Amino acid sequence: MVTAAQPQTVEISTPPLRHSFLVRVTHWLNLASFIGLAISGWEILLAHPRMYWGETGAVGMPSLFDLPLQFKLTGQTGWGRSLHFQSAWLFVLTGVVYVISGVASRHFQRDLVPAARDLSLRNLTKVARDHMFLKRFGWEYNVLQRLSYLGVVFVIAPVMVLTGLAMSPSFVAAFPFVVTMFGGHQSARTIHFFASAALVIFVLVHVAMITLAGFWQRLRSMIVGKESA
Repeated sequence: MVTAAQPQTVEISTPPLRHSFLVRVTHWLNLASFIGLAISGWEILLAHPRMYWGETGAVGMPSLFDLPLQFKLTGQTGWGRSLHFQSAWLFVLTGVVYVISGVASRHFQRDLVPAARDLSLRNLTKVARDHMFLKRFGWEYNVLQRLSYLGVVFVIAPVMVLTGLAMSPSFVAAFPFVVTMFGGHQSARTIHFFASAALVIFVLVHVAMITLAGFWQRLRSMIVGKESA
């Protein structure tokens, strides 16, 4: 007696969800706000590429340091400050939503807070060496990536926002302690510049690491939430 061959079932694995919908939305909104802040911030900086410390600073006064940029004292239409203001509030609102969601879902503790064993000097040195030799990393964040993301979310971004508010006359009129804790308006401006530069460097390194790890696959995961099947 000949029996018919039983059909074999083929299981198709579903790619895991890498990024939640909220993370993806806030990521792209933050990218839009970053582009607006970078373009408008550069325009504002060209108007007076000098940094001071303390309360006051102007042309003719001694500066803390001068940037190698040409002054652009004419043609200031105000579009730069307007775009900077709007982009900054988009940055703040999406950042607040992301942080609240990350705390509520334990995203920070689960995905970003490094384990104690990962903070050893030996492991930090190994990961740093792997970065230097452009080693490809998997989907899991290594210790340096975790520390970088936490630093941006909880240190650099808040400093940028607070120093930006410290340069707003209307905000300082209501909350003068904000400018006082930075040592003056010009001190806040200088710190704002360094925090902004740190954020730009982070974004450039972030894009470089994504390119090294597989740009299109990472881009797809940040759009649809899953990696390629």
